[in-house]
Amino acid sequence: MAGSGAILARKRRTLILLLAPLTLMLSVFFLIPLSIMVIYSFLEPGLYGGVEWNWYPYNYGRILGWPLNDFETFEVIYLKIFLNSAQIAVMTVIVTFLLSYPAAFWVSRMTGARKNMALFLITLPFFANMLVRIYAWLLLLRPTGFFNTILQSTGLIAEPLNLLFTNFSVIIGMVYILTPFMFLPIYASVEKLDYSLVRASQDLGANPIQTFRRVILPLTAPGIIGGSVIVFIPALGNFIVPAFLGGSKVQMTGNLIERSFLQSRDWPFGAALALLIMAFVVILVMFQISRQNRAAERGIA
Repeated sequence: MAGSGAILARKRRTLILLLAPLTLMLSVFFLIPLSIMVIYSFLEPGLYGGVEWNWYPYNYGRILGWPLNDFETFEVIYLKIFLNSAQIAVMTVIVTFLLSYPAAFWVSRMTGARKNMALFLITLPFFANMLVRIYAWLLLLRPTGFFNTILQSTGLIAEPLNLLFTNFSVIIGMVYILTPFMFLPIYASVEKLDYSLVRASQDLGANPIQTFRRVILPLTAPGIIGGSVIVFIPALGNFIVPAFLGGSKVQMTGNLIERSFLQSRDWPFGAALALLIMAFVVILVMFQISRQNRAAERGIA
């Protein structure tokens, strides 16, 4: 009995030693900055930037409508920017899914070197700087860019299309950058798909649509959900893509936070806005985890 206790104590010490570097890194690079953001969000903005160390919860009132004082007013534009960001993020998730889902089945049926090459090509954009990739789309979508030049040369359009500095261009840039993040979780689910269940469904008389809806889709749902969350979160808070491809015409929450810190120098408001976006994402993820747990419990039951 004493020997088993010594073994458990040794395992506990080993676990603590293994987790210590990760815990230290999270504390330094996540928990401490997050704590600073929480504190700043309840401080008064400085007259020339920075903060005044006075209790000031009214930064949240500008976004939520409460609490407010004589100097702060509720601005509905912030909610509109958030809704526009959520719309762009949802559209990015939908388009990346439509591209990644059939591609995952196609790649999963490959073998050997062909599959390895396909996976390498899908992850190839990770090896290039993101700014370079965004600038490439800037050149492609501008009025004198590749797409407008081709369309005009073929006579399909008389004047260049307004492709740049729109929601469309931002979604294109988001999809280009985030598609691998959707593809890889879906591909992992498709690789584990038990095709004997698919054949059993067909043998029992199910048509292709019924087989897909009742067998394939539920079995690959974890990958779809995981990819959707991984794509939605960075798409909601991204500020680089809308800054280059959206310009001043497409505003997202990431751009608003960036301007609050760097241009307006209103650090408390930027911190409050960032924390509200983070809280929304955390609630969304926790809701999804809760749904998955309930579904797993029903499956076990």
